[in-house]
Amino acid sequence: MRPQILNPLFAGITTLKGVGPRNAKAFAKLAGERVVDLLWLLPTGVIDRSHAPSVREAEDGRVATLTVRVEDHRPPRSQRAPYRVMCMDDTGVLELVFFNVKGDHLTRLLPVGEWRVVSGKVSHYQGRVQIQHPDHVVPPEQRGEVQGVEPVYPLTAGLVLKVVRKAIRAALSRTPDLPEWLDPAHREREGWPVWRDAVEASHAPQREADLQPDTPARRRLAYDEFLANQLALALVRRQQTRLKGRAIQGDGHLRAKALAALPFELTGSQREAVHEVLADMAAPHRMLRLLQGDVGSGKTVVAVQAMLAAVEAGCQAAVMAPTEVLARQHFATIQPMAEAAGVETLLLTGKDTRAARQQAVEKLRTGAAGIAVGTHALFQQSVEFHDLGLAVIDEQHRFGVHQRMSLQAKGKGVDVLVMTATPIPRTLLLTSYGDMEASRITEKPAGRQPVDTRTVSLDRISEVVDGVARAMDQGSKVFWVCPLVEESEQTDVSAAEERYAVLKERFGGRVGLVHGRMKSAEKERVMAAFRDGDVDLLVATTVIEVGVDVPAATLMVIEHAERFGLAQLHQLRGRIGRGSARSTCVLLYQGPLGETARGRLRIMRETDDGFQIAEEDMRLRGAGEVLGTRQSGFPEFRVADPGAHEDLLAVARDDSQLVLHRDPELQGERGQALRVLLYLFERDVAVRYLRSG
Repeated sequence: MRPQILNPLFAGITTLKGVGPRNAKAFAKLAGERVVDLLWLLPTGVIDRSHAPSVREAEDGRVATLTVRVEDHRPPRSQRAPYRVMCMDDTGVLELVFFNVKGDHLTRLLPVGEWRVVSGKVSHYQGRVQIQHPDHVVPPEQRGEVQGVEPVYPLTAGLVLKVVRKAIRAALSRTPDLPEWLDPAHREREGWPVWRDAVEASHAPQREADLQPDTPARRRLAYDEFLANQLALALVRRQQTRLKGRAIQGDGHLRAKALAALPFELTGSQREAVHEVLADMAAPHRMLRLLQGDVGSGKTVVAVQAMLAAVEAGCQAAVMAPTEVLARQHFATIQPMAEAAGVETLLLTGKDTRAARQQAVEKLRTGAAGIAVGTHALFQQSVEFHDLGLAVIDEQHRFGVHQRMSLQAKGKGVDVLVMTATPIPRTLLLTSYGDMEASRITEKPAGRQPVDTRTVSLDRISEVVDGVARAMDQGSKVFWVCPLVEESEQTDVSAAEERYAVLKERFGGRVGLVHGRMKSAEKERVMAAFRDGDVDLLVATTVIEVGVDVPAATLMVIEHAERFGLAQLHQLRGRIGRGSARSTCVLLYQGPLGETARGRLRIMRETDDGFQIAEEDMRLRGAGEVLGTRQSGFPEFRVADPGAHEDLLAVARDDSQLVLHRDPELQGERGQALRVLLYLFERDVAVRYLRSG
């Protein structure tokens, strides 16, 4: 149950004065549906209204607060013309200009003969001093309410700044004094305010510098959010270790056979990762380990060693992939290694015939098949394992947690190995996968050639097409990647379908097309023709980002490369350079380039280290955009910025571990306050893992 002290903050936003059914949807889109969501909508700018010149001294383009007497109202003769109110002081005339005026609102707001304080941006038009739609009009006795510094907030359609400010002031008035969850010595050392003062200070910037992430108030709130995140991850991880596991330890005879059949030796990184995974499996608790490996680093070989260890111990193993293309790719890689060890491997997808599916399900139920590779079809109710001991999950961010849990539920004390080819920056690794142990494969297999990456302006596209022709004549396969499926009126980005039509005119049937809107069967037919048949040039969208292995592909052209994120460019580039031949990636860009786009393309030219690229991506774009947090399963922070506040994250992690060491169930005074923190930042799920209270 949420602590009662937080109830005012988790009330619906329509309980605030000025927020009704009409604008509630706009507020929900801008911030959220609860009062607390407005507290996290921090200002992005300030308006200083302290400048109070006379009319004659009012500068063009500057916000000013003027005290004037209302002289005359001049309603428009037509609906399109503006409504003008003439005002003056001892130095000159100020013209207030309004559009779409209805009723007697202005005559009541600005009565003739009365003095008013008006504030807004001054403009000089045909020799006249004007303010269009002043932000404030109040009697002189209310000057103090206007003549100060105001915060500027993000807006959305249907909301104006004045309404948003009013709602946030109402939300701040609901904010209770919460118990202190920070270590007193730490807070004093940092010079941080108490929580409520930090929230109020963050919404009351007096100058631009107060908007920066390094102010005491914002650092305090960022640390609070990191602490909630790290504490929740620690609780989830502790729960995992509490779940009954089992020691899975083989004798190595199957693994040795598989290794002997490989045409290469494992790299040092691979051997170290295998050692870490096997040690985890041999321990009595459940394994939950993340295996990070750059594109083409050989994660699957490490996973096979783990799966064969499970089979050696009398268990089964399963690999779950997010798409059928990727599942088939894994099967094609895993099956020969398992076969060399004498272990039957089967593929299970949603498209199997009924007879094939029944046969596969029976082999899993009886234990005849030691390894299963598949899609979400693996965790359907009809699939039973004889004794599932290890679940390998590829690209977990493409699955929901409940899907992972469904696969784990197919066995008792199932160990879990999560693989990702998406390099994750250190800070996001801590905030997103902190409940897992992590292994990294940092070396590429022997014989892999580095990809030569070049940037070329779209003005030279005809030269690039000539280069594609030469590569195809020499027997190479070529990828041509476009960002959209079809032309859009909103963008000038060339679409895959249009580029396909242009290239087909030159190369005829040697060109194929794949994109996400095609039916799976047609997509697979074209991919097979590209991999093994007459299609030598494949025009594609980012559907080829993962799960496509064509060793003969040595050239990739990425059109409008400036439109892609760094991580995505790196994933795409990883589709080539998978054989021993030298490969080239051409990044076609449309100039002029912005600073971020220029930096992104420079990094792609200079390095193929996915981990370095991930760190640079976060530095360039900010953690909120890296990989697209909404799509990637990363937590979305409301206040904290893992890039700007990186130094706070490690401290929060240490603090959370110390807290749980001293007070495992959060029963003490600080522990109770930390429970409030977990609910405040909506990490409630972690509270369930506390045994009492």
